[in-house]
Amino acid sequence: MKSLLVLFGLVGLMAASPAGDALSVFGGKWVVEHASDWSVEDGVLHLKVAADPAPGQPRRPTKIALLDSKPYRKVTIEGEVKRNARSLILVYAWQDDAHYNYAHMSTDAAAKQVVHNGMFHIFGGERVRISPLDGPPSFESQDWTPVKLVFDGDTGRCIVEVGGRRNPSLEAVDLSLRWGRVGLGSFNETGDFRNIRVSGEVREATPVGRQ
Repeated sequence: MKSLLVLFGLVGLMAASPAGDALSVFGGKWVVEHASDWSVEDGVLHLKVAADPAPGQPRRPTKIALLDSKPYRKVTIEGEVKRNARSLILVYAWQDDAHYNYAHMSTDAAAKQVVHNGMFHIFGGERVRISPLDGPPSFESQDWTPVKLVFDGDTGRCIVEVGGRRNPSLEAVDLSLRWGRVGLGSFNETGDFRNIRVSGEVREATPVGRQ
């Protein structure tokens, strides 16, 4: 199924939504594991609780607010973010808790910290970096910062702009996850999100790995 989503909340629910609580913000519903870890005030989504993956579990993000929608084969996420520590993430091509990609935007340059400031792939295990180590840090201050993610599942390409700038660290191609839902969050820190807009082309869900 192909259709244009101008404002999220206008599409039906994906057949297999993750269990959790739902928050209403940015004109739609966002699924989170625990609503008490988040709050919505004056149109701003706050992630209030940081958490590392549980001991013995793969190193991958667990604090994600996932848009309650059908999966996208093409999608754009735009808005503003505000970090409380070093980093925040944008999730795309989410198919389930163990299969998704995300952009990690950080105060660290990737060449300094290879698991920061880059594009990462989850396919049943640990995060794997799929973008270059070139480029500067994403965040220069703790002010509200414009961000934009553009994903094209037909080519597998995703690019992210922070503060209106492209960065080689935040560009990647992945041909194994070419559709999925989108989300907001952090790997193990806290932060805020506002004026989030999601648009794109949705499709029916199929089993993981089938395009």
